[in-house]
Amino acid sequence: MSKKILVIRFSAMGDVALSAPVISSVLEQNPTLEIVFLSRQLFSPFFEEHDRLTFIGADLKGKHKGVFGLKKLQNELLKEHKFDAVVDLHDVLRTKILRIYLKARGIRCHSINKGRGEKRDLINGSVPFKKLKHTTQRYLEVFEKANVPATLNIGPWLSPVASDSTYAFLKINNCEIKNNFWIGIAPFAAHRSKEWPIEKMKHVISQLISAGKTVFLFGGGQNEIKKLEAIKKEFPKSILVAGQLKLDEELYLISRLNLMVAMDSSNMHLSTVVGTPVVSIWGATHHYLGFGPLNNEHNIIEVSKEKLPCRPCSIFGKITSKKDETCAQKAMGLISEEMVLAKIATVADMV
Repeated sequence: MSKKILVIRFSAMGDVALSAPVISSVLEQNPTLEIVFLSRQLFSPFFEEHDRLTFIGADLKGKHKGVFGLKKLQNELLKEHKFDAVVDLHDVLRTKILRIYLKARGIRCHSINKGRGEKRDLINGSVPFKKLKHTTQRYLEVFEKANVPATLNIGPWLSPVASDSTYAFLKINNCEIKNNFWIGIAPFAAHRSKEWPIEKMKHVISQLISAGKTVFLFGGGQNEIKKLEAIKKEFPKSILVAGQLKLDEELYLISRLNLMVAMDSSNMHLSTVVGTPVVSIWGATHHYLGFGPLNNEHNIIEVSKEKLPCRPCSIFGKITSKKDETCAQKAMGLISEEMVLAKIATVADMV
């Protein structure tokens, strides 16, 4: 018997990217299931490969803004679809309001348990330091509540296809033929506490270019683009990707890389979902909190908790005290350029 489920996850990019492996696994293991995925239109490329999935982009800053906008969104959804259940992978005020509307129409709604208390306890040291559930496992548990059980497939979970714009970008940058090692560098994150000192990253870029590697610079938003443009001027042989391609085109390029070097950031997750090895650098945050790079935790670079007991000092990277700021700076400062280059070399030997 077929079943149709509404899945909600509005933001952030990394969290939506992490839902892609789950959606892929759930659909593959439940052949009569249909999914309507509700998110920001920007994130549609994460879900374009499934013939039993309909993606709907919500206009949360326009017609779907606020309580009345969400009511309008509910009406639009129910006009086109009849849902057997709702799976809320976000569980924020906006999605709670939408669930209230849908419950009033007799639809069963299930929401994620983010383990906020567990994560706070781990941060403040009130419980033994142990690995918590990965976010993808928490997503799967919500589907299980909706009687749609699944386990996570091995991956990769996305197989992006090149567009004419992607080919044109590669041609302009003399990369039509891949004749050497391609490395992506994504030096920024949503919070400064998760960023390795940029001067150290520049040293790594310099060494990689000197070794004949092709370096691609990734980032998002005008602030990051300006910083990456400055790096591009300093290293003319590097290739600036940020601001040049759409998300689906970036995903294809990332899938062509031999390796991505990133922070605890969305680019780390984008790499894992397309199957590209990723070396990730961690400071204030810790993969034990559930956001580690899928299939790539062995490539994490970090200062151990034994060496720096204050780690982790933040769940997502937001810093709320001078003490935590000092911890975050130490955590990143103690990671040397040699540590990063050594890890890159190790991964490169296995690719």
